[in-house]
Amino acid sequence: MEKELSKTAGAIGVFDSGYGGLTILNQIRQVLPEYDYIYLGDNARTPYGTRSFEIVYEFTLQAVNKLFEMGCHLVILACNTASAKALRSIQINDLPNIDPNRRVLGVIRPTVESIGSITQSKHVGVLATSGTINSGSYPLEIHKLYPDIVVSGEACPMWVPLVENKEYDSPGADYFVKKHIENLIKKDTEIDTIILGCTHYPLLLTKINQFLPKGITVVSQGEYVAESLKSYLRRHPEMDTLCTKNGKCKFITTESETKFSESASAFLNEEISVEKVVIE
Repeated sequence: MEKELSKTAGAIGVFDSGYGGLTILNQIRQVLPEYDYIYLGDNARTPYGTRSFEIVYEFTLQAVNKLFEMGCHLVILACNTASAKALRSIQINDLPNIDPNRRVLGVIRPTVESIGSITQSKHVGVLATSGTINSGSYPLEIHKLYPDIVVSGEACPMWVPLVENKEYDSPGADYFVKKHIENLIKKDTEIDTIILGCTHYPLLLTKINQFLPKGITVVSQGEYVAESLKSYLRRHPEMDTLCTKNGKCKFITTESETKFSESASAFLNEEISVEKVVIE
């Protein structure tokens, strides 16, 4: 039997398979500080990047339902893999049955919308997890808006572990960052814009800039997602009224609270309290 969902206003839900979504949350809170947020990290089952479409969809839907049960009417999938592999199915197949007035938004579309005004050469690169690259979501979404842009992708399987183990600024990261940037540029030497298609990657920006050829612009997702959300709430006052505004943020994880607090410190400049939940 499905749980009855509350109709009263609640926080904006922000979901990620791990910690990377905290880079998105940080930007959203800077742009929209007055709103309340619940951040859910499915840290017990991370990473999503190497999992099948079916499993990513199943896990993401479970997380979305948990945030709905906690009072969220709007959920942001601050995870490229979940946005690539689960968002469309949830929007089309699940929301009409769960509650047609609730919304789930992703991070790929807002990022893609910005590309047209940034690239001059019309050659764009994407650095992301294997799951996001294999899904083909970025070329698909870019070509819907900008059919003349050439898109090349490079999977960077070691970059998330480097960030989550706080090795993103260590000499050990140099090899993996340099290797994947070089691989991407070899695929298309005319690339002038690179999308960081994983929410962990902004923590590697210092290293990325170190090995990036001159004249290439790096697009990090947080600012575009935050501005897109601000615009969305302005265009949809009926959703805005369902979002509480007390400037509070709650953190929940499917893993150990202590482990989450320690690891999240790489992404956050604040002390946080964390609650452990089970999602199924």
